[in-house]
Amino acid sequence: MPAIYLTDADVAALVDMPAAVAAMTDMFRQLAAGHAENIPRRRCRSGGAMLHSMSAAAGYLGRLGWKQYLTTHTGAQFLIGLYDAELGQLLALIDGERLGTLRTGATTGVAIGCMAATDACEIGIFGTGLQARGQLAAAAVARKLKRVFVYGRDAERRAAFAHEMSAELGCDVVPVDRPSEAVEDLPIVITATTSREPVFQGGWLAEGCLVCAVGSNALKRAEIDAATIRRADHIVCDSVEACRLEAGDFVDALARGDFDWSRAVELADVVAGRDIGRSHAGGAGLFKSVGLAIEDVALASLVYDRAREQQRGTPLPF
Repeated sequence: MPAIYLTDADVAALVDMPAAVAAMTDMFRQLAAGHAENIPRRRCRSGGAMLHSMSAAAGYLGRLGWKQYLTTHTGAQFLIGLYDAELGQLLALIDGERLGTLRTGATTGVAIGCMAATDACEIGIFGTGLQARGQLAAAAVARKLKRVFVYGRDAERRAAFAHEMSAELGCDVVPVDRPSEAVEDLPIVITATTSREPVFQGGWLAEGCLVCAVGSNALKRAEIDAATIRRADHIVCDSVEACRLEAGDFVDALARGDFDWSRAVELADVVAGRDIGRSHAGGAGLFKSVGLAIEDVALASLVYDRAREQQRGTPLPF
């Protein structure tokens, strides 16, 4: 059977966010059990282009894979390769933008399900791009949302985002003019931006709030400040190893002595019930995600299986 090529449109047609959240929940449980392996991202540069490479093995699925993507000043190109472990054959090449949005959002959905207050129905979010859309879609799977407050630097973009997501989620999505309005008195705050500097002050956070920081995966970028980390009584990472390499959000807190890595736990352990993810009433929780190849491989495997069932995809000549 020849390998197939699947486009972003194929991915969107084959898998929705509830299925993605279920796949990520299972993957983190399997990761905790030692049935999967993740290799953190590595990067190389030539001129104005940077190549990002990451790989993983999902033994519980009998699949391995990689994601490669190139970033330049004009944008990014994402590609995922999926292999059969037993046969040693390429199964699929898959466009990675839509799949990446799904898996990143779904991972936050898993974290919200484990870490946020069970009655949380309001969210503040920073960012108005594709990742922010995926984050809200996943949050709506994890909790029944009634109201969302969105802040972005561009007033027109945040108004358009609010209008579109209100229709998609069936709840009120309200654009706000000040960053504090997307934080104060809210049980969940999500950051999904490209900012190099913190987008809000940790002192604004409500007691018991969960912060999900997903935008930064480089040591020179930070969406949250040291005060946010200092307030968190539970700090959970999609991968502590990967966050040590890439999470710029912790750099300032480490330098100030407000954080050390012994405080961080794995989301896989929280999902498996080996660690506690939910903060105490007077504290706050922090989930930090940098994005893992095992997330891509697990979701790519589901996409591939559904594509074969529905006879979707373009055969490749090898």
